[in-house]
Amino acid sequence: MDPRIYLASRSPRRRELLTQIGVRFDLLLFRGDPREDQEVSEDCLPDESPDAYVVRVARAKARFGADLLKRRPLMPHPVLAADTTLDVDGEVIAKPRHAADAEAILARLSGRGHRVLTAVAMARGDRLEHRLSVSEVRFRPLSADEIRRYVQTGDPMDKAGAYGIQGRAAIFVEEIRGSHSGIVGLPLCQTALLLREFGYPL
Repeated sequence: MDPRIYLASRSPRRRELLTQIGVRFDLLLFRGDPREDQEVSEDCLPDESPDAYVVRVARAKARFGADLLKRRPLMPHPVLAADTTLDVDGEVIAKPRHAADAEAILARLSGRGHRVLTAVAMARGDRLEHRLSVSEVRFRPLSADEIRRYVQTGDPMDKAGAYGIQGRAAIFVEEIRGSHSGIVGLPLCQTALLLREFGYPL
């Protein structure tokens, strides 16, 4: 039997990255929005650091997916989940709520550095493991006009920190240190190591 996993994510970028490294997977889509389930809450807890936040959310998604498998007539493959957030001055910067929020986030990132955190988690049965990728990104100074034009494309609206480095926002990036794939949304080095821990041949 060919090795397979479940990917508990709607992100097309994560699907593309798994395909890039030859991982065979099926999508495990939650019937409702997992963020509405208290077990997978994406609300920050009091005094929670960005590092702790992103790890908690990724682990909760993987656990939620593994628990779903116990209630569905599906093959018991491992479940992979991930979560990405930005850390600006110790504050979690998630997806923008609306266009004005996206513009405000990008104005805050203009001309300075920030951290991009992506946690990847895998669950099978009662086992749950994770890895964390931390990268640093520096933006060049951005004008209000180019921020507005970028937001009008709609590209920032479903992305942590209101930008995707694999898209038009690449022209904003002056320097990166760390994992490019982690900034996109799935750190392939850490993901491969995690897959191997669960017996997936890579």
